[in-house]
Amino acid sequence: MTQQPSPLILVDGSSYLYRAFFASQQADLRTSDGVPSGAVRVVTSMLRSLINQYPKSRIAVVFDAKGKTFRDEIFAEYKAQRPSMPDDLRVQVEPIHDIIRAMGLPLIVEDNVEADDVIGTMAMMATEQGCETLISTGDKDMAQLVNEHVTLINTMNNTVMDVAGVEEKFGIPPHLIIDFLALMGDKVDNIPGVPGVGEKTALALLQGIGSIKEIYENLDKIADLSFRGSKTMAKKLEENREAADLSYLLATIKLDVPLDFTLEDIKHPAPDNEKLLALFKQFEFKSWVREIEEGGTAPGLNSGATSATPAEAGEPAAPVAPAVLNYEVITDQARLDEWLERLADSDLFAFDTETDNLDYMIANLVGVSFAITAGEAAYVPVAHDYVGAPDQLDRDSVLAQLKPLLENAGLKKVGQHIKYDMNVLARYDIHLQGVEFDTMLESYVLNSTATRHDMGSLAEKYLGVSTVSFEDIAGKGKKQLAFNQIDLEQAGPYAAEDADITLRLHQALRPQLEATGKLASVFDDIEKPLISVLSKVERNGAYVDATLLGKQSIEIDERLKELEAQAHEMAGGPFNLASTKQLQEVLFEKMQLPVKKKTPKGVPSTAEEVLQELALDYPLPKLLLEHRSLSKLKSTYTDKLPLMINGATGRIHTSYHQAITATGRLSSTDPNLQNIPIRSAEGRRIRQAFVAPEGYQIVAADYSQIELRIMAHLSDDAGLLSAFSHGEDVHKATASQVFNTPIEEVTIDQRRSAKAINFGLIYGMSAFGLAKQLGIGRNEAKEYIEYYFATYPGVQNYMEETREQAKAQGYVETVFGRRLYLPAINASNAIARQAAERTAINAPMQGSAADIIKRAMVQVDRWLQDGEYDARMIMQVHDELVFEVKTEQVEQFKQAVVEKMQKAATLKVPLIVEAGQGENWDQAH
Repeated sequence: MTQQPSPLILVDGSSYLYRAFFASQQADLRTSDGVPSGAVRVVTSMLRSLINQYPKSRIAVVFDAKGKTFRDEIFAEYKAQRPSMPDDLRVQVEPIHDIIRAMGLPLIVEDNVEADDVIGTMAMMATEQGCETLISTGDKDMAQLVNEHVTLINTMNNTVMDVAGVEEKFGIPPHLIIDFLALMGDKVDNIPGVPGVGEKTALALLQGIGSIKEIYENLDKIADLSFRGSKTMAKKLEENREAADLSYLLATIKLDVPLDFTLEDIKHPAPDNEKLLALFKQFEFKSWVREIEEGGTAPGLNSGATSATPAEAGEPAAPVAPAVLNYEVITDQARLDEWLERLADSDLFAFDTETDNLDYMIANLVGVSFAITAGEAAYVPVAHDYVGAPDQLDRDSVLAQLKPLLENAGLKKVGQHIKYDMNVLARYDIHLQGVEFDTMLESYVLNSTATRHDMGSLAEKYLGVSTVSFEDIAGKGKKQLAFNQIDLEQAGPYAAEDADITLRLHQALRPQLEATGKLASVFDDIEKPLISVLSKVERNGAYVDATLLGKQSIEIDERLKELEAQAHEMAGGPFNLASTKQLQEVLFEKMQLPVKKKTPKGVPSTAEEVLQELALDYPLPKLLLEHRSLSKLKSTYTDKLPLMINGATGRIHTSYHQAITATGRLSSTDPNLQNIPIRSAEGRRIRQAFVAPEGYQIVAADYSQIELRIMAHLSDDAGLLSAFSHGEDVHKATASQVFNTPIEEVTIDQRRSAKAINFGLIYGMSAFGLAKQLGIGRNEAKEYIEYYFATYPGVQNYMEETREQAKAQGYVETVFGRRLYLPAINASNAIARQAAERTAINAPMQGSAADIIKRAMVQVDRWLQDGEYDARMIMQVHDELVFEVKTEQVEQFKQAVVEKMQKAATLKVPLIVEAGQGENWDQAH
């Protein structure tokens, strides 16, 4: 049903309490002196959400009283299996009560009954007065209270349930919920139910016959019902009638609790800002403290507030929960004019595009959607061209009207993966500005590993909403429709939902960023400004010499045939080098090579690392590795790159992804520029195909040993700091110390070994791994590592401290405050735990390196906008930026870009950038 403007809102405080506690456990939020604060934060934010959504409503919060209730007197085992309240939650109960009172909300606790009974009684009183009631709870038992005047809202997952909603969710109307609970029982509350009756059986009985009373009056009809065990169910029911009656009594919410107040005594919230400020300072809720100090109004108690304050990093907060969704499709100018006016006057609006292709360089705009308030959104179709499609507004006209708004940097926008929309709009000469937020990146910065960061996954996790997927409306596989072919009856709600969900996700995620370490700064200063930079780099693209790649492809093909012939000769007969089964037969049955590892199915593995180990002693595995490498290069690059050249630009346009890797590094696809090998001759030849246009040269600027420099900064090791500060070759310096050799006498092999140690330890390499890499004994490798730690004790201390810190807090941080959560850091499984420990050591370095080059990209882009140089950024690969630069400006440009990149961060050791130039990427690197 449609909610009345100002329903009475009854909050199930006990439900809030436990759900808030368990929702906040992963991050284990505490004040600086160790006091648990997660449940306090989440309960307060959920209440704020309700107040924001229903500013004119009276709200009361009801908690269970301490001690036993009348149900314990009826059944001594009632809730006996429930564990006692966790200590970390117990200490948060009184502060939660204090905050609720300070917010000006009535806090109700009645002895001898549960919060459900008080809420049920108050809801009945309201119903008798014809007053609409909204019960905020996560307790399914409350569904029995729903009627034409009573609705449930689950603030944690943003769902509203009226009479029809109860029937849709449970399969039965509200008046049968008690019967449902009585038949199947409730393990949580220890309500016995009828043995052998589960959810499906209970539904079959209730849907087939009716209430428990009617079921017992018609036991002879049960056998005629079509469910498993129906033939013997009557006997079970008869034998357990007493249990069913008891369960019915226990499951029934009282509606007649004597109360010493009336509904008229419940007033609108009247916050005590002085008390709230003191409590928020006590629990270090900085954003709330700031809101009160700056605005003089309690957070969540003013009409301007738009979102709840967070639960904790990566866990659901309390988003604004719209009681009714209002999505519309705009096909007339008058209605568009109204929306354009609203957008122009808004503080922030969500924006999304719908297109006919995922490739941003060729995608045609099919429609746009936007949302300003939660639950309300509009879709403007402009190019649906299926047979029978209704008349739509002209695309050029709509874009001309939107252009001033979209290009207005002062008008704030939020999108989900808005870089794609930015790229699409650029094709129509609209340069999107004012991008303030991106929900994909807000989620990614909040917790990169908690979930995937697509809209559907985020809506499920942070809003508890299952969104309509593209496949739901477009179909799958070869028969999948492009968006312009989808009926507006389906396309409209889907597109409008995208904008609405984006807005609501932002309202849930942003407060969590602000309340968690330096994450808001990571988003605001690193990820957000990078969006437009990456958009430019993608659209700039890179020239590729298709002829050169074609020639290389032919040569690789010839080499593959040679390798195949050699392999057949070694194996004593032909076999398919790409067949895992045939490889297993040749290597381990025919040639009797030692089995190094088995697959989960128990057969010998032919994985890359297995072949690498075998290749140390046997020629065929070495040949197979070369064959695999060349085959991959051919299929991924030399054959494919020419096909990816855009017909209009003559360039290749990759897609950079900000929200894929756990540590913050960028990745790229179509093509994947990060995986082009640099150490092999064939890989370098592929780089030679990335060429400069006439009159320009390629300049590549690369951070030197950046992760080792970050290690020196983080570990504060005197030896590493000295080596880098004095410009020494750190690998030679390490070799000199480890091998007790004067630095000028260090051999190439000693430096190579030292380099393996320097980088290997960053990635958690063991003595076994180092021995394998250097081709030495394990004891010798162990001695090398011991010498290393004796030389650089600060590194060992850093590693040990980082492991312990990660175990204590569940995450590690980069230099700039980006967090990487490590769910397995305290796992009982040793392999998972050790992997998490290795990640804990490496992630701060890899993540900090990622942050530094992202900062460099932003700063370099701003510098390039000044127009001093005829240059453009065309690629980012690992720690390297690649540019096209006017030939006569190259030398000056190189010096300037090195200086800019070296200033991207200030560490305890200097950042060094090396820049090269050439006609192609390989020459420049």
